[in-house]
Amino acid sequence: MLSLEGKIVNFNKVFRGRIEINESGIINKIGSPTGVADFIFKGEFIFPGFVDLHVHARECADHSQDYKEDFISASEAAIGGGVVAFMEMPNNPTPPIDDQSYAEKRKLSLKSKVEVVLYVGIGEGTEPLSTPVPYKVFMGPSIGTLFFHSLLDLEKTISKYRGYAVSFHCEDPTILEEHKNENVHAKRRPPEAEIKAIDFALLMIEKYNLSGKICHCSTKEGIEKIKNAKIRKVNVVAEVSPHHLYYDQAMLTEENQNWMQMNPPLRTAPDRQYLIQNLKDGVIDFIATDHAPHTKEEKLKGISGTPQLDTYALFTTWLMKEHNFTPEDIARVCSYNPGKFFNQFSENKYGEIKEGYIGSLTVLDLNKPTTVAENMLRTKCGWSPFLGVTFPGSIAMTVIKGKIYEK
Repeated sequence: MLSLEGKIVNFNKVFRGRIEINESGIINKIGSPTGVADFIFKGEFIFPGFVDLHVHARECADHSQDYKEDFISASEAAIGGGVVAFMEMPNNPTPPIDDQSYAEKRKLSLKSKVEVVLYVGIGEGTEPLSTPVPYKVFMGPSIGTLFFHSLLDLEKTISKYRGYAVSFHCEDPTILEEHKNENVHAKRRPPEAEIKAIDFALLMIEKYNLSGKICHCSTKEGIEKIKNAKIRKVNVVAEVSPHHLYYDQAMLTEENQNWMQMNPPLRTAPDRQYLIQNLKDGVIDFIATDHAPHTKEEKLKGISGTPQLDTYALFTTWLMKEHNFTPEDIARVCSYNPGKFFNQFSENKYGEIKEGYIGSLTVLDLNKPTTVAENMLRTKCGWSPFLGVTFPGSIAMTVIKGKIYEK
C-alpha cells in the first residue's frame, strides 16, 4: 500500500488530506492527515493524474515511424510530464479503421507504462467497429492519408456513425485547397478554414446525434460558435493545446517558424487571449497537447506538429502563476473533464481523487521553477517547442497506479 498526505486538489475543492492506494493501484481511502505516511507534502499540490486526450505516439502495425516515437517512449514522456493516461490518434501509415486493424494496434499499445485508449479513424467508406471506441475524423489534409477531400463525402460516411463519440480535426478541405500555394503556413491554413469546418462539425453533431469533440481550437470565432452551440444544448466539447495558449503569430521569426509549425497554425494575440479566458471560464473543456513527435530533420523540412507530453504539467504552472487559474481550474481541465471522457472507454476511473478511482496522481510544486532543457525530455524525437522556457513550477512526482516516479 502507498500513502500520501498533502494538499489534495479536486475540480471543486482543495483540502489537506491523506490518500491510501492499495496493491491493485486503486484509491481505497481518503481521510484526514495522520502525520505518518510514505510521502508527506507541505506546499505541493496533489492532483488527480492529468489525462491527455490528444497524442500521436506514431507506432502502428508497420512500425515505419517507430524511429521518432513508440508507445514506450511516449509513455515515458507522459510520466515525465505528469500525464498518467492518454488517448492516441489514428493517422498512422497503417491506421486503425476496423476491428482487425484496431486489435493489431491495441496489442502494441499494451507495452505503454500508462493506460492508453486508441481512437479509430473515420475515412472514406469506413464503418463503426463492433466494440465501443472513440472515433477521429480529419476533415481536410493534415499528417497522414486519413482525411476527406470534400464535406459532402464526409457527411456520407459520418451518417453511419449516428450516436457515437466523434472528435473532429476542423479544417475545411476546400479552403485548404484554395490556399495551398500561399508562401506562408498560416496563410495556407487560414482562420476561415477552421471556422467554417467548426460550423460543419456542429451541424454533423446535431444532425447525427454525435457525442462531438472539437480538437485543438485556435480561433476566437471558432470558440464563439462552440459557446453558442453549448447554449443550444448541442452535445459538444472542445480542446485547446498549450502552443495556442502560449505562443501567437507575432512571436514567429525566421529562426523558429519551422519549429513552431503545426495544424492549425498559431493565430493572433487576441485569439490567444480569448482562448485562455474561455479555458478559464469553462467554455473550453480540456487541455490536450496534440503531441506530434517529429524529428528535428523533419521539422526543418517543414512538417507540422510539436512534441509536448514532456511539458504538459509544467505548462499548467504557467496558467496558475501568470493567468490566475486556480488549482481547481487545472484539475477541471486536466483531470476531471478529460477523465470523464476517457472513462467512457476504460475499465478504470480517472479524474478525481476519490475512493474507487485509479491511484494515479500528479504532484506539482509551484515554488520551484523549471527551465526546459533537452536532457530532461523523454520523447524519442528529443526536442520541445518550450526549450529554454522557464516555467514557474515543477513536477514533484508522478504516481501511476500506486507506483512512484519521482523527479
